Amino acid sequence: MKVKLSLFSLLMLMVGTANAQNWGGGIDDTDLHFGFTFQYISSEYKLLKKTDWKESPGLITDLPDYVPRGLSSISAKPSPGFGIGFVVNQKLLENVDVRLTPILVFNDRILTYRFENIPITAGQPFLDVEKKVQSTLVEFPLGLKIKSNRRNNFRAYMIGGVKYSTDISSKKKSDNTKVTDPMEMFLNNKKSFLSYEAGLGMDLYFEYFKMSPELKLSYSFDSVMKREVPHVFSNPIDKLMLRHVTFSLFFE
Repeated sequence: MKVKLSLFSLLMLMVGTANAQNWGGGIDDTDLHFGFTFQYISSEYKLLKKTDWKESPGLITDLPDYVPRGLSSISAKPSPGFGIGFVVNQKLLENVDVRLTPILVFNDRILTYRFENIPITAGQPFLDVEKKVQSTLVEFPLGLKIKSNRRNNFRAYMIGGVKYSTDISSKKKSDNTKVTDPMEMFLNNKKSFLSYEAGLGMDLYFEYFKMSPELKLSYSFDSVMKREVPHVFSNPIDKLMLRHVTFSLFFE
């Protein structure tokens, strides 16, 4: 009786272990699967200024007298955003996947200009002007996911690849050809650009699905600033690189 009970207990343990290993809805048994994602994004510009950036506003001719001529600083601060999208995951090898994750991203970026050489009538020693670049991006990240071996209901991974981004927001509200006040000019970005990215994450297996928290960094290959007729806010900048820090939750 004890032998039968022991065999039954061992059998139940083996069945339970097998079921536990199959948590995630058997997602590891398929070569192609899909999912969706939610993202929190922190983005900011990396500024590369011209050698004469402090005097560059004054080099623009025909500026009204009320426009400040001297810059003391240009700074960028991180701005939050969010994204939603879906996942297409294709297994290449046992520990290597290729992933396409089209995402709709809502995110603003901000630059702050400090002018010190301002008219005396202003009644203050300096003037801070904030320029916000509003965007709605559709992004197509294509990455290679390299995974560790699965340990029960956990595995770690790293991912790297490239990302194509295109802005689908209306540009009518930021058309500089219709702006008459030099201090109201917009700092526009290119419609499309490429970035490279890398990140770390982990796969957590639940009974019917897999959830993957992931932290990823991305950096544009080239300047994202659109070259237009030089104005007070664009003329001091040589290049404007864009970087993102993205925290994602994937459900597959």
